[in-house]
Amino acid sequence: MAHLIHNFGADVFRRGIDDRHETIGAENLTAYFGEAVTMPIGMHVEAKRYLCATDLEYLKRLSDASIWSLKLQGGAFAANERDEFIKRPFAAEAVKLRRWDESAKIYGLQTPKLEHFRPYVEACLIGEH
Repeated sequence: MAHLIHNFGADVFRRGIDDRHETIGAENLTAYFGEAVTMPIGMHVEAKRYLCATDLEYLKRLSDASIWSLKLQGGAFAANERDEFIKRPFAAEAVKLRRWDESAKIYGLQTPKLEHFRPYVEACLIGEH
């Protein structure tokens, strides 16, 4: 979501800028959702760093943009960082969310404009499922 609302542009990582999209996304959703939703989003980058340290197959499947951004975000966790991360509340959920995020990336597929997602978000906010 945050990639759709920040003003850095699409090639942000290639310009050496860490857009902190995980923080932007979590902060923008805290007014509408509780920690069970926002904490895994806020831990999105840490979950990638964790998975890169624990799952070589995951690392091999990363998109070029994710590999590039991983370098800006500190690279794969060291053993002690990996072990501490997974003990934190919502870490397991963040890892699951990260796997979903990676599996949803389809090369060449254009992400719809933010307005496209409005009905889905509004349905969640008013409790319609």
